[in-house]
Order: sequence, then C-alpha cells, then structure tokens
Amino acid sequence: MTKRKMRLAFLAAALVSVAALGAAGCWIAALGPAPLGADVVFSTRVVDRDGRLLRAYATSEGRWRLPARIADVDPKFFDVLLAYEDKRFRIHRGVDPLALARAAMQLAGSGRIRSGGSTLTMQVARLLEPRSGRSVVAKLRQMVRALEIERTLSKDEIVSLYLDLAPYGGNIEGIRAAALSYFGKEPRRLSLGEAALLVALPQSPELRRPDRSAAAARAARNRVLDRYAASGNVPADEIALAKAEPVPAGRRPMPLFAPHAADRAVAQAAPGSEVRLSIDAELQKNLEELARERVRTLSLTLGPDISLAMLAVDNASGEVRALVGSPDYFDARRAGQVDMTQALRSPGSTLKPFIYGLGFEDGFIHPETLIEDRPTRYGGYAPQNFDFTFQGTVTVRKALQLSLNLPALTVLDEVGASRFAARLKQAGAGLVLPDGEAPGLAVGLGGVGIKLSDLVMLYAGVARLGTTLPLREHVSPPAGEGTRLMTPVAAWYVGRVLLGTPPPENGVGGRIAFKTGTSYGYRDAWSVGFDGRHTIGIWVGRPDGAPVPGLVGRAAAAPILFDAFARLPTPLAPLPRAPEGVLVATSAKLPPPLRHFQSGDRIGETAPDRLHILFPPDGARLELGANEATPAPIPLKVSGGVAPLTVLVNGMPVLPQPRGSSFFQSSGPGFARVTVIDSAGATDSVLVRLDESAKAVLSR
Repeated sequence: MTKRKMRLAFLAAALVSVAALGAAGCWIAALGPAPLGADVVFSTRVVDRDGRLLRAYATSEGRWRLPARIADVDPKFFDVLLAYEDKRFRIHRGVDPLALARAAMQLAGSGRIRSGGSTLTMQVARLLEPRSGRSVVAKLRQMVRALEIERTLSKDEIVSLYLDLAPYGGNIEGIRAAALSYFGKEPRRLSLGEAALLVALPQSPELRRPDRSAAAARAARNRVLDRYAASGNVPADEIALAKAEPVPAGRRPMPLFAPHAADRAVAQAAPGSEVRLSIDAELQKNLEELARERVRTLSLTLGPDISLAMLAVDNASGEVRALVGSPDYFDARRAGQVDMTQALRSPGSTLKPFIYGLGFEDGFIHPETLIEDRPTRYGGYAPQNFDFTFQGTVTVRKALQLSLNLPALTVLDEVGASRFAARLKQAGAGLVLPDGEAPGLAVGLGGVGIKLSDLVMLYAGVARLGTTLPLREHVSPPAGEGTRLMTPVAAWYVGRVLLGTPPPENGVGGRIAFKTGTSYGYRDAWSVGFDGRHTIGIWVGRPDGAPVPGLVGRAAAAPILFDAFARLPTPLAPLPRAPEGVLVATSAKLPPPLRHFQSGDRIGETAPDRLHILFPPDGARLELGANEATPAPIPLKVSGGVAPLTVLVNGMPVLPQPRGSSFFQSSGPGFARVTVIDSAGATDSVLVRLDESAKAVLSR
C-alpha cells in the first residue's frame, strides 16, 4: 500500500471515529439528565417516638418500598453483597473493565451469557431506568448512566439507592421491606444465611421467591455463600451453618401497630412521608397483646361481640404512649376499624371524682367529712345506689371509694350541675348532652356522652395536681402550661382518696389511684387510673351500644387496668407530694363546719339570710401593695349565714369570723380560693387574683 493510500485510509478511519464519537455524544445527550433517585416514591410510614416502624402503607402502585440507611443494615450483608456482586466497587468509577472482559471471555468460551459484567452502580442505573429486555444497547446505556451516577453521587449514596430499590419478588422492593416480609424483622440484625438470601434474590426475584420456590431460593443462597467462602474471609463451619438455615416458606405481614392512630396520622400526611407519633412501640405491642388475650376471656362470659379499648398517656406532657382502639383491627364483627377511644359513651360513675374535687375546692367538704348515704328525692328523681343498699353516715373518702351514688349527688347538688359540666368542658372534655337538655344531677351518674380519650385527659389532670393538657399523638412541644381543672389541694385530695380504693383480685392496693364505672343498662364498663407518671383508661362493651348483662366496671375493666400498668416499661411512680394548704385531720379534728355535710337549705335559713361573700367578688383582681414589706390584709365582707363563720383560704382555715366585715392575710401574689362556711354547713366561695403591681385594680 502506497503512502498516499495509507494516508487516505487513516483519514477515513479518523472521520469514521469522529462520526462515531459524534453519534455517541448525540446519543448520550439524548438520554437526558442522569437519574439520581430524587423522584423515588416510598411507602408512607408511621413510626413511634424512637423511630421504630408502627405501620407502613403501600405506594400508589401497590409496592412495599421502605427507605433504609447503611447504618440500618447488618454489616455482614455488605460483605456478602460486594463479594458476590462487585469486588472492586470501592475502586472503579462505575464500570469495571475486568468484569466486562471476564464476561466477554465467558461468552466466547461457552456461547452464552454467563455473567453480564455489571457493577453495583450499573445495577442501580438499571433500577432507576428499568429496561424491558437484555441487549447491547441497554448494556451501553447502563454503562453511560453508571459513569454519570458515579460523577455525582458518593459510593455510600449509590449503595443506599440499591438498598432502597433492589427487587425481592412480587411487590417487595428494598432490603428493609424484604427483611420485614421474609424474616419479620428489621435488617439491622441478619444471620449469614439471611444476608446471603437477600443478596441472591434481586438477581432473579420472581424465579427465586421463597414463598413460591423455596428450593430455587435455597440453591441461589448457597451459591452466594460458596462465592463468599471463596473470598477466604469466613470460616467453613460458619458457611455450613448458614447453609443449614431454613428458607422462609412464605411472606409475613408488614408491621401493624396502633392502626387507628396511624390512619389518623396518614390522613394528614403527604404520600411517601414519615410521620412520628408519641407512641412507644414496645408498650403498644404489649397492650395490643393484652387486649387480644382479655377479649378472648371476656367473650366466654359476656358474649362474642364484646370489645375493649385502651389508652395510656404520659402525665407530664399529655403525649399518648399507647392507643388500642379495638382488639383486632380486621375483626368486622366487633367493628375493629372503629377507634373506640374516640367513641361517645356513657361514663357511668367515672365522673364522681371531679364532683368531689369541686367540693374540695369550694371548701365545704374534706375527705374526712361525714356525709349521708340515705334515700333522697330530688323532685321526681329518686336515685339509688348500684347495689340498692345504703351505707348510712360515711366519710367522703369512703363514699368515693365505694362509688356511692347518693353522697355524690348531694355534693353535685351543692356544686351545681351546670357549673360542674362547664368546668369539665373548660378543661377540654367534650361532654355531649341530649339535644335541648341542660346539665342535671344525672350527669354525675353517667347521663352524658364522653370519649375515653377525654376521660383519660381529665384523670391525667388530677395526676398533674389540677391542670389538664390536650392529649397529643404526635411528638411536639406541649401547648402551654395547661388548663385549670381544680385546685392543687383538691386534686391531691382526689388522688389520695382514689389511691385507697380496694383493688381487684389481680392488683395490689395503694399503688394506683383508680376509679371504675358502669353505665346505665350495662352498656359500658370503665376503669381509669394513674400513678405518678402515667394515666391509663380502659373501656369494655359492645361497639354497637347493645346491653351486655353482667358487664360491670370493677369485674370487667379494673383487672385489665392493673394488668396494663404491670406492662409499663418503668416501675410505678408515687403520686405528687402534698401541695401547700393540704389539711390532714380526722373527722373529729376538722373545723366544725367540715365535720358533717348535708345539702339543701338549712333549717331556719331563709333566702334573704343565705350566706354570701359580698367582697371580694368572684374573679376579682386585688392589689397587695408592692411597696410594703408585708402584704396588707385583704378585706372580707360576708352577709347572711349562721354564726360563727369559718373562713378557708386555699383550703387552710383561719380564725372564726363574725358576720359582716373582717380581714384575712394573703400568703403572697397568685390565685387564692376564699371559702366561708357557717355553723349550719352553708358555704360560699370566690376565686381572686392577688397582684403585687401598683397598677392592679379591682376588675371582673
């Protein structure tokens, strides 16, 4: 060949090369931006306060795809993965020339493709841009994409994409969904055999699915183990033990804890997001197991339609720690998908502690005050006790612990049913009365609708010494310092009385302050209790509201309450210490007006002579005198009543007072409850604010 021909041939080759490069450049440009996984849509997840999965929801395409970080996966998985898939992953730039050369030699020697020469990055490229078949063009596309991905993402980011997108058969994508589906656990703790199976499945996910072909899955897993053994990094006996591990024969259900709370959370969340609840997954699991156990036992005596609900909250924050809306979410007979913690039901006697709490706050009763449990008629209303008997004269403490109806109604009549209902509503409870009805005495015995969640919130308010916080199912800062339910002294009295309630057979007394209740017609059984850290509420009944003969709070709900407290992650905590102003005394040592209480107009008392505090008026704001070393005495003017009078300031008695004008000494700025009791037992009470500011004025 002459030099001229050689130059022409070289020029032609150069032109062909340039044209090829140009065509390749145009082809690469036509591919568009490299896929980096930014548009991957995951399953919506609901996790507990510590990030543990409570429930996941399939994507809109019906796939289980859960994100997984490298730190969330057992390290041995990566050792096996790289030994089997891509030994030089950490050093190549997306394409491994040695692997491609080996694949070409195998193809030439056997006449068939035995290895595709794909790197882990090329597999990620294929997962991000799925192909319909195997071809040279498809392989070239993967190589180009792998090079582009490696220029943009770190090695760890590429591995994370593989963990998220690798197919594992059916609608399972990603190692986390696969570990949960096949092994029932998170991938952070895998055996060697489990890690090898999760490496083998993505190579041919449908043919090797353990739930359809256990033999194929086992053979593929063992081939992975053989190649891992060839690396010389693992003893032979460990390989033998891994091969002896059974292959899962089917899929396990995805986690499903706190489904009712999860449903509410997801309804407000963006698709593919993660929602963190305040629930403790371990406690939730324990209480769900308890609910299933107890409903099976209750069904034997109360019928197959009986159901129950539980709610556990943290007293200090109002955060929900566990919520069991039904024993079985998928039980249609028991309306399992209805959250019974949010259902309006009759509370039975569970509101009585708040009646007595307002009585303690007003200062006309004390836990050791004697009160009558005798037949009483209020117009046409003649209430009875649950057992149709009467105890005669008892202390207020015993009346509440035995849940006697007549003493509670006597106190409610004095407190005022409308005021009582208004106070509970002000504290956050959504009381519901029949249309057009005003609160009456029947409210004290359950003649009102309330949710278990609101009832638990009120009891947690007692545990907090008189302030309620809205219950929160999401992890978030508490809203403010709470709403006043009753004074700290009154709340402490209520808590101490309930602490002495006789426990059920499975409980130990003096550790949990609790109350039970049974609604009219045996439709609802309740038990709500608290210690120093938690409040738990139990409801038992039929979701359809039908009567259940034999359904009683003490027998059906109280034992479950004590079992629930036994399953808390922390030991029982003592109740708060006594606040300032608590009066500890026996009945005989109480001030005379507090020794014995009877409701109604007193003998010899006429309307014009009814006891009334004229000054300060209820809700007044008074100046203490900021420039004085000792706060000036507060004037007190009282009309009516039978002398002598007893004055209580924040529950603490001061010297007996004559009728007319007198003074009392304040302990400093803040709120003060002033109660006056006459010798016949009549009372009047006001709440005033004492302010140091020189600008304070009397206001309403």
